[in-house]
Amino acid sequence: MEYIAGVDIGNSSTEVALVRNNDGYEFVATSLFRTTGLKGTVKNVPGVVNALERAAETAGISVDEIDRILLNEAAPVIGDVAMETITETVITESTMIGHDPSTPGGAGLGTGTVVEITTDRDTLTDEPSVIVVVPATVDFADAAGTINEWVEQGIDIQGAIVQKDDAVLINNRIDREIPIVDEVGKIEEIPRGQPAAVEVATGGSGQTIDQLSNPYGLATLFELSSEETQKIIPVSRALVGNKSAVVIKTPAGDVEERTIPAGSLTVIGEGGNSVSIDIDQGADEIMAHVEEHWPIADIRGERGSNIGGMLSRAREQMGEVTGQELSEINIRDIMAVDTLVPQKVEGSVASEHSMETAVGLAAMVKTSELPMQQIADEVEDRLETAVTIQGIEANMAILGSLTTPGTDVPFAILDMGGGSTDAAYINETNEITSTHLAGAGDMVTMLIASELGVDRELAEGLKKYPVAKVETLFSIRHEDGTVTFLDEAVDSETFGRVVLLKDDGSLEPVGLDESVETVRRTRRQAKEKVFVTNAKRALRRISPTESTRYHSFVVMVGRSALDFEIPEMISDALAEYGIVCGRGNIRSTTGPRNAVATGLCLSYVGDRTEFDVTVPDGLAKSVGTTEIVGDSRS
Repeated sequence: MEYIAGVDIGNSSTEVALVRNNDGYEFVATSLFRTTGLKGTVKNVPGVVNALERAAETAGISVDEIDRILLNEAAPVIGDVAMETITETVITESTMIGHDPSTPGGAGLGTGTVVEITTDRDTLTDEPSVIVVVPATVDFADAAGTINEWVEQGIDIQGAIVQKDDAVLINNRIDREIPIVDEVGKIEEIPRGQPAAVEVATGGSGQTIDQLSNPYGLATLFELSSEETQKIIPVSRALVGNKSAVVIKTPAGDVEERTIPAGSLTVIGEGGNSVSIDIDQGADEIMAHVEEHWPIADIRGERGSNIGGMLSRAREQMGEVTGQELSEINIRDIMAVDTLVPQKVEGSVASEHSMETAVGLAAMVKTSELPMQQIADEVEDRLETAVTIQGIEANMAILGSLTTPGTDVPFAILDMGGGSTDAAYINETNEITSTHLAGAGDMVTMLIASELGVDRELAEGLKKYPVAKVETLFSIRHEDGTVTFLDEAVDSETFGRVVLLKDDGSLEPVGLDESVETVRRTRRQAKEKVFVTNAKRALRRISPTESTRYHSFVVMVGRSALDFEIPEMISDALAEYGIVCGRGNIRSTTGPRNAVATGLCLSYVGDRTEFDVTVPDGLAKSVGTTEIVGDSRS
């Protein structure tokens, strides 16, 4: 009795296929466990061991009874966001309060000099108009009384900024209507004696402010020059959609502007030609130059810039895990996507953010020597089992994919995982061409997290599941506008909220203020930018004619092929080329999963056809390693 395990180390999950040889080979178990550590590093070993133990348990054996373990070559992908405009501080000569209290008071727009309500009234005679600041130590009734008294004495009060939730209480007790913004926690940071503008939307609860969210409105109120108006744009952007806001003009130099440039990339082709591209030119320009200079020898970032820092961190991270010099570590591919990210606006006193354009990047890091042998040695020591690095990922995936019913050479596969999109094409003579591109599911998660301003865990849920709005206790409205009426009342905590529709039918509320339509649009755009773009890019690279149209049949495998909309989006995009594209079904049992692990087993066993799947004679062994000498095969 002999047991052979194929192990596929992915960015997010580690898969195992277990084969038993008992006068004939048969698959007896598969397993899945999350990948531990960065893909392709020794930190993967605990995840590999755990996945093997699960497969052994399913097969009813001890992990010690596995006779040989086969690993794929795994190249790590590191993703990050490079900002088009990195701005630690964007405001000069202004500060602002842009938060949205639930119950501001009054309505309209007022401008004046900021004064504390406890100020001696006699000191205000020279002020043509004032905005009063009401700290928490002043009772709302006293504040209203003081405002009425000052107005009667001829002080032109144009608005109020209140620390506690007292805006409506004050508004109900004063004799003139003024805009009042309350719940300003850091009221002590508001500079006194400076010109300010307060605005509360008029016309009912559905309205938003229109003067302070308009850069030219701010320029009019504060008599700004064109240069100053340009610098105030982040302030107005951050206030769009608010029901109330305050902007205060501060003295020059109070808030310093410091900008970290996005920087530039230098793409170096294997032929020695190179080109430098500014990140500010956007993703399309970056990708056009990457394609033009393919195959890539290295990609470098400008020193002292954001992109330079990102790529340096990627090299240093790989240097630490491999022990190699940084000069031996290269960036072999990069995926760039235009996106939006919320940026903290310095100079604000309510933690406002402004949406800034950015370029999301995923980088494929290639070392001169992948640490796969270190992983193999570590697994061998832990389990005292022979371990072999059997072959590259794409080749193993195409071999495993051949077990999908209805497939035959020639055909191509798209292996869409968490960090990379791999593609391979096998022709009529069993020759395989493959490519390995940066950018897949993890990048989609990163883009969703950036654009919606949520953490990665929630972004992962928003990527995996459709959302809906709970409209009543007995009905939910789906993304497409249809309504489902429920037999039982939903949990009260989900009422009125956006929820994830989980696979088990449960509704999970999400802490997000965005609408269902916004979530759906963000999610689908992120998937299209990454997966559809990478699918076309990958198929073009493996085509003998460098044309996507060359392919007739494409099989999608990998974790992301299980997604509820990615396969459909890619199939629709490839349909215009006349390509038959669908989700794989490895060994007719595992769906699009386990292709690489299955391929590892097939490549090791070679031409023996006792398998319960059909692989063309001569193919299996031809794509596997040729380095196994003196092993137990016979």
